[in-house]
Amino acid sequence: MAETARHSEPRYGNRPTMKDVAARAGVGLKTVSRVVNGEPGVTPDTERRVQEAIEALGFRRNDSARVLRKGRTASIGLVLEDLADPFYGPLSRAVEEVARAHGALLINGSSAEDPEREQELVLALCARRVDGLIVIPAGNDHRYLEPEIRAGVATVFVDRPAGRVEADTVLSDSFGGAREGVEHLIAHGHRRIGFIGDQPRIHTATERLRGYHAAMADAGTRVADAWVSLGSTEPGRVRAAAERMLAGPEPVTAIFAGNNRVTVTVVRVLAEQERPVALVGFDDIELADLLGITVVSQDAAAAGRTAAEHLFRRLDGAGHAPARVVLPTRLVPRGSGELPPS
Repeated sequence: MAETARHSEPRYGNRPTMKDVAARAGVGLKTVSRVVNGEPGVTPDTERRVQEAIEALGFRRNDSARVLRKGRTASIGLVLEDLADPFYGPLSRAVEEVARAHGALLINGSSAEDPEREQELVLALCARRVDGLIVIPAGNDHRYLEPEIRAGVATVFVDRPAGRVEADTVLSDSFGGAREGVEHLIAHGHRRIGFIGDQPRIHTATERLRGYHAAMADAGTRVADAWVSLGSTEPGRVRAAAERMLAGPEPVTAIFAGNNRVTVTVVRVLAEQERPVALVGFDDIELADLLGITVVSQDAAAAGRTAAEHLFRRLDGAGHAPARVVLPTRLVPRGSGELPPS
C-alpha cells in the first residue's frame, strides 16, 4: 500500500533545493552555498559530504539569482531563417563554438522566413534576458529592436542587413559572387542565361540578381524578361520556371540558380533534358562535388564565427560605430558550369 502511494506522488516539478542538500549533508545553508559557488572556507570533509548530497539528490544550481546580481545571463540568441537549410548548419555550429569559448549558452530558433515570427522570436529571447542576439532577418524593418539595443542587448545581423536600424552586419558578397558565376558561363560561350532566384523582398536575392544583370550588361547581352524568375524556392515553382526557360524556339542554354534550394530543383529538371544545359548555383549543395555541379561557394562557418566574434566584442564593451563586414565568395568549377552551348 505504501509502495503504491509512493508511486502515485508527483515525480516532476519538485526540484531539490539548497535546503534539501543542507539537510541531507547535515550542514548549514551557507556552507552549501559556498560549495556550490566555489567559495573558500569549507573543509575538505564537509565539501565531500555536500558534493555527495548534491549528487544523490540531483541538485542543480538555479542561476536566476546570479543573473539578477550580475545583470548577465551568459546566453545569446540565434534567429535563423530555416533550421533545416544546410547553409545554416555550419553557421550555427560556428556561433556555438565562439559562444562556448566565452562560457555562454546558445539558444536558437527559426523564423521560417516570416517577419512576424521573427519579431515574436526575437522579443521572446529578449524577455528571457539573453545578453546578445545574432539575427538572420526575415523582415526589413527592425525598429522594434531599438528599445532592446538601447537597453544593452548586443545585436549582430548576418547574411542580410538590418532594416531601418544601425547594427553590426556580416554579409557574403552576393553581388560579386553572382556576377562572377554568370561571367563564368559567358566565358564558356553562353549568352542566353536564365536566372532563378528567391523572393524579391530578400536582400540576397536582389543582390544576386543585380550581379547577374551586371555580368550580362558587361557582355553586351540584352536580358529577356522570360529569362528571369524570382519567387518562392518551393520545388514546384522553381521547376515550372526552369521548364519555361528551357522551352520554346530559343531556350536558355545555361541557368544561374540563386541559392542552394533552387539549385537542387534545377539539377533534377536538367537531368530530364535531352540536351546538355550549363548550370552554376549560388551556395554549395550536398554531393555537388560528386555530381559535378559548379557553384559559387560562400563560407557559412566564417559568417557565423565573424558575427559571434563581433557580438562578444560588443558585450566586452566595444563602443565603435556599427561595422559592416562583407566576406568574399569563391567560384568552384566542377563541370556543369563549363559545358558549352548546345
